[in-house]
Amino acid sequence: MAATAQNHMEPLRSGDGKKDEDRDDELEYSPFYGIEKGAVLQEARVFNEAHADPRRCQQVITKLLYLLTQGESLTKTEASDVFFAVTKLFQHKDVHLRRMVYLVIKEVIPASDEVIIITSSLMKDMNSSNELYRANAIRVLCRIIDPTMLLQIERYLKQAVVDKSAVVATAVLAGATLLSRSGADVIKRWTSEIGEAMASRQPMVTYHAVALTHALRAADRLAVNKLVTQLTRGGNGVSRSPMAQCLLVRYVAQVVVDSSPGAGGAPRPFFDYLESCLRHKSEVVIFEAARAICALRDVTARELTPAVTVLQLFLSSAKPVLRFAAVRTLNRVAMAHPLAVTNCNIDMEGLISDPNRSVATLAITTLLKTSNESSIDRLLKQIGGFMGEIGDEFKVVVVEAITALCLKFPAKHRGLMAFLAAALREDGGHAFKRAVAAALTRLVAEIPEAREAGLAQLAEFIEDCEFTSLSVQILHLLGREGPTAPDPARFVRVIYNRVALENATVRGAALAALCAFGVARPELRRRVAVLMRRALHDADDEVRDRATLYLARLEGLLGERVEAGDEGGASPGAKDAPAPALASVPQLAALGPVFKTSAPIQLTEEETEYKVDAVAHVLADRVVLAFTVVNTVAEQVLEGVSVDLGLEEGWQLEASLPLASAPHDVPGTAYAVLRRPPRAALPATRLGCTLRFVVKEIDPGLGEPEEEGYEDEYSLEDLELGLGCFVAGAPAPAGFRALWDSLPEDSERVDDYALGARESLADAARALGELFDGFAPADGSDAVPPGARSHALLMAGALPDGGLLAVRLALGLDRQRNVAMKLAVRASDGDLAEAVHAVVQDA
Repeated sequence: MAATAQNHMEPLRSGDGKKDEDRDDELEYSPFYGIEKGAVLQEARVFNEAHADPRRCQQVITKLLYLLTQGESLTKTEASDVFFAVTKLFQHKDVHLRRMVYLVIKEVIPASDEVIIITSSLMKDMNSSNELYRANAIRVLCRIIDPTMLLQIERYLKQAVVDKSAVVATAVLAGATLLSRSGADVIKRWTSEIGEAMASRQPMVTYHAVALTHALRAADRLAVNKLVTQLTRGGNGVSRSPMAQCLLVRYVAQVVVDSSPGAGGAPRPFFDYLESCLRHKSEVVIFEAARAICALRDVTARELTPAVTVLQLFLSSAKPVLRFAAVRTLNRVAMAHPLAVTNCNIDMEGLISDPNRSVATLAITTLLKTSNESSIDRLLKQIGGFMGEIGDEFKVVVVEAITALCLKFPAKHRGLMAFLAAALREDGGHAFKRAVAAALTRLVAEIPEAREAGLAQLAEFIEDCEFTSLSVQILHLLGREGPTAPDPARFVRVIYNRVALENATVRGAALAALCAFGVARPELRRRVAVLMRRALHDADDEVRDRATLYLARLEGLLGERVEAGDEGGASPGAKDAPAPALASVPQLAALGPVFKTSAPIQLTEEETEYKVDAVAHVLADRVVLAFTVVNTVAEQVLEGVSVDLGLEEGWQLEASLPLASAPHDVPGTAYAVLRRPPRAALPATRLGCTLRFVVKEIDPGLGEPEEEGYEDEYSLEDLELGLGCFVAGAPAPAGFRALWDSLPEDSERVDDYALGARESLADAARALGELFDGFAPADGSDAVPPGARSHALLMAGALPDGGLLAVRLALGLDRQRNVAMKLAVRASDGDLAEAVHAVVQDA
């Protein structure tokens, strides 16, 4: 079944592992391509033919076995049909077909009431003169019978244990090991026969006899100790079987593993046996003993020395498997006992050029763990040419080892970090680049002397980085660590280049990093503000919003006025000036600075006679509503136009400024000033709106409105002032974690929500972004990786009274594509956090 490694849904495979439609002669078709269970079950009807073709039957059985090993399951009816059809093939004398029948019966285990049908045929084969028939029949019987039937055939199995044929004896011992899980009491009556098999001259018989004996005593620790003591004394067939000897070494290791070194330096129990196995003539026994010694708990240097010496000899073996086994074991030893492996360094240096890349990678990582400070430079030169010859998975292992070495010898950080920087410039996939970037980030955090060099190398890397997530992570790091560097200005230009050249996600992260530099370094603030203004006209909405928000923060620190780039209102978060639309109205200019201005909200349909939209200007304790009215009826003029509001409890109308006149197709604005409820945490509300006015008809002859008119009204859509109207994104230049930790811990409110079925987490994140309109995503968390099954969305917001909100939304997607959300909110006080949860519950 070795050929089944090919995916049966892939029709072609070329010699180099790549598809090549132009060279069909080099492509190989998988023999299992397009196999379906239903079609194979139809083909299985060939078993019922009177003169079935043995070769065709073998092919069908092969397909069945392939499907079963690939995870396909048969229903009870299907399994019964296949089983009964296969039993008819016992009539054929073809040897190869008979062996395939044994295999398929073992895989399609019949029900207990069906076993009896095949038992007589298997019993007949078990007494056959053909050893292969006997052995295979025993293996199948041991797989399909239950403890009750075991009593009926016990005599035959017991006799087979001491059969002269090694194949038969091995089959019954292996089957008995399987039966010992449910029928151990019956198997224990075979003690004398099993002991005789253990003394057999056939190595495999001895091996299976030892395994069965241990399986029968595995639940009794004292019995296992007694068995180990008996077998280690010699005088049995175990010494003639290398495989049995390996098994015994493992059992001895299980006994020794819980013991500690004896008092006064006395050896552990059975340790002398493990040490004697290091001098065995079989290489597999020697290695098993060395591996067992190295895996002992609290192993001492004296105990390790003979095992390491043996493994050192294997390093120069001509057999690749021995070299791999030795270097892999030494690699594990080096994690806890690097000094014990130091003597092997010269031998392992020779393995760096080993043609087996797995051996070479293990040798390098072991050397990096055991090297001293003086040999690091020489070792890096040897590794330099090796990195380009191995795959990304091996490169990641080497990078992790170099990181550990740099933390061990901080004085050598320059050479090691230069090696990592060179690795960043090499070709590689996302996993490799991410590992190198993570290594440099860790070194920057833990080695103060490496901080500036590491930041410079990461800044250089993002110039050519093709992975968005990595660029965002590095920009976040530069924004956190860069402002405190000795020369922070060198990073500003690199970061701004990302604003000019990258995609929207990276541009947004770059603006956040630039804002951090401007906030932390006053001497760079004006330069950063200039760069930020250039992003106000970005093609992406979120990038523009971030630029506006960060620019407001910077210009606020500079003491300058912050105004929006358009005439629609003030920038979100600008608190030092009223909106231009309010500043032009004398009655409203004195109300104070505007915290946030909403986007226009349509209150009528497009084709109606009167078009009205509203803009909400949120102040510290008031809301000014500006209603823009357009009269589309040419035969009349509206005068004294105002909007009558249906207010909820706690809201008060302080002033109403009606529109004096609304001629045909000339926009005009009426204002209403509302005072918000004094104790409302998030004063979201829904206002009923009715347009009231006096209608004056146009005199057709004079073209002037008549002196007399009549009062009229027009119903408008309700005006909803939601969460987004009262929250503006709060920049978190020091990172979301710093903002979260700065808020009172006792204000935190946590709850779980079910969001229902969604196409992806990205779709859920977009919906939540609309619900939390006004909040600013933090730390680039709004970028959801494609295909993600879990994601954390971080948001920050500010309120008109100066209060702060930090929101963490942990999202998870199950197999049915249902999204679950855990919402955690911290705020300046607990009422704010509860208000955010109330908004989510009402959504």
